[in-house]
Amino acid sequence: MSRPLRNALSAVLIALACLLAPLGALSAWAAYGLTDTDRYVTTMAPLADDPDVREAVADTVGDGIMREVDRRRTVVRPLRGTVAPFVHDAVRSLTRTEAFRTAWNEGNRATHDAVLRALRGERDRAVTVDLAPVTVAVKRHLVHAHVALADHIPVRHARVPVLAAEDLGRLRKGYGVLEVAGFWLPVAACVFAVAGIGLAVRRRRAITATGLGTAAGGALLALAVALGRRLTLDDLPAEVSHRAAGAVYDALTSTLRTAAWLLLALGLTVAIGARLARRHLARRRASAAAAVAAQPQEPPRARI
Repeated sequence: MSRPLRNALSAVLIALACLLAPLGALSAWAAYGLTDTDRYVTTMAPLADDPDVREAVADTVGDGIMREVDRRRTVVRPLRGTVAPFVHDAVRSLTRTEAFRTAWNEGNRATHDAVLRALRGERDRAVTVDLAPVTVAVKRHLVHAHVALADHIPVRHARVPVLAAEDLGRLRKGYGVLEVAGFWLPVAACVFAVAGIGLAVRRRRAITATGLGTAAGGALLALAVALGRRLTLDDLPAEVSHRAAGAVYDALTSTLRTAAWLLLALGLTVAIGARLARRHLARRRASAAAAVAAQPQEPPRARI
């Protein structure tokens, strides 16, 4: 194989490796990070202590309870304005207890399990989560806090939709692609990088190019995560707490951000190491040439 052809093939393979590296990290994060229930619950658990998340939960649950109270007409209108602040304050105090942390973890686990069963199953029914256990815990806490008419708060099985039935087919296809891509894209990136370096005529330069390309891919991945956060928050309805949603987004993408910075650091380390190795080798060759030149040469012997 000619040298120009080797260099061309090497450049193509290295470019593919650098492109697939961030895509592989993204696919592996989605396929293995988000779909592991225990890891998901562990990731979401610290949010139970986040002030913005607790405030959003307190407002949502408190407003839901008051709507149910109004619907059942258990509180007359003049008294509603007096009871509502106590209900919201009691719910806020509930979010600071261990019972809330337990309910938070159980709710996340139940939601995640329901979504995974739907993505891996064959039934095209909407995914819902029953909030009755949460309402029971809130009602019990309000009764202990001596909130007026807390005993009359209705408890019913309120199923909140998580995934619509018409979206399941499309999401299942995407989930299947992610399961394959999450494994094979990182493997392909490594194979292409090794093959590209092996084909290169000047391998140290190829290693430097691979390192710089990997670092650039990591930087682009970090930029994509930041841009995705902004777009996600901009698309939320006005009534949704953007600060709480931002905290959830940051928790879910923490592993992805770490992977992006690791790619950046690894690529720069490889590129700098290869560059230093080239300089060290050039100095050694120059020193060896200088040493040979400095050696005294024997005068030519006269021919007899």
